[in-house]
Amino acid sequence: MAEDMVEDTWDDEDPDTDVAEQADELAVRFSMTTQPKQEPMRLDKFLMVRLDGATRNKVQQAIEAGMILVNNKIVAPNYRVRPNDFIIVYDTRRPESTEVIPENMPLNIVYEDDDVLIVNKPAGMVVHPACGNYTGTLVNGLAYYLAQQKKEGEELLPRVGLAHRIDKDTTGLMVIAKTEKAMVHVSAQFKAHTVHRRYVALVWGDLEEDEGTIICNVGRNARFRKIMAAYPDGDTGKEAITHYKVLERFNYTTLVQLHLETGRTHQIRVHMAHIGHPLFADETYGGDRIVKGTVFSKYKQFVDNCFDIIHRQSLHAKELGFEHPTTGEFIKFDSELPTDMQQVIEKWRNYSHGMVKRG
Repeated sequence: MAEDMVEDTWDDEDPDTDVAEQADELAVRFSMTTQPKQEPMRLDKFLMVRLDGATRNKVQQAIEAGMILVNNKIVAPNYRVRPNDFIIVYDTRRPESTEVIPENMPLNIVYEDDDVLIVNKPAGMVVHPACGNYTGTLVNGLAYYLAQQKKEGEELLPRVGLAHRIDKDTTGLMVIAKTEKAMVHVSAQFKAHTVHRRYVALVWGDLEEDEGTIICNVGRNARFRKIMAAYPDGDTGKEAITHYKVLERFNYTTLVQLHLETGRTHQIRVHMAHIGHPLFADETYGGDRIVKGTVFSKYKQFVDNCFDIIHRQSLHAKELGFEHPTTGEFIKFDSELPTDMQQVIEKWRNYSHGMVKRG
């Protein structure tokens, strides 16, 4: 099942992506939608005549390994193909890449079973090794941790089963697959946009609406490849959809909850900056300066004090939920805001209350 593998599109030049697109994480060997008049036929038999070099035994093994999905779900080898079924065949092999050096480091593991592992990533930790970051990454730590569980002769999954990524300075929950079956199953859910992902951010300004949706393409900045840009005309980049809801207002800043419908690189940061509300302390997208409020000495001193507390974009991946690859149960996880965000939010809350009293 390894022939004709398509090129792996993981972008190693940009190691910190905000929930990377899962279609890029597994090589797709074959995909199709059956005809409206397709007669019922066993899936293994159906694929045997459509995949070069495939045997019934190889196809059955791939189905059992969870590498073949029908309508984004794992099925049994005796599943009968029906009209308009969407079939996708994955190949999890990857091109050779930088060797991962296992490192014993503290990991905040909030859940683990035989299939998946949930990590609460701290700020400042790069997710996987790349140019300039070959050690000290989450993948280095996971390589060591998971190696302690492997039996002799067993190998770790490519990139230790990393199913998605978040930025270096974004904190929060990530899911790691521990088996090939889990990797395919979880990645398919990301691709189908059925994974529950909810973020909390502190943004500049007072949003006009309590709730809203931002629909705007996101793509590479034309001048600076390392950062992204919004393309409202839709002629560049990929479609990106972010839903937001106001949680608390502090006059010059707002605490918001964000739900991702797509997972583009730096999507939340780009979208919020695009509508004039960059994330607080986000130096890449203009949040590391006073965006709202008159620049007078006491106010500037207060804002600078806030910047001294948090040296990164104020963004936390708070909730994560998905269908368990073995049980089929929808499991959901929640995490507390990190200390730096809690402290900055409290300072803005007190400042806002003080304004009301003074008014």
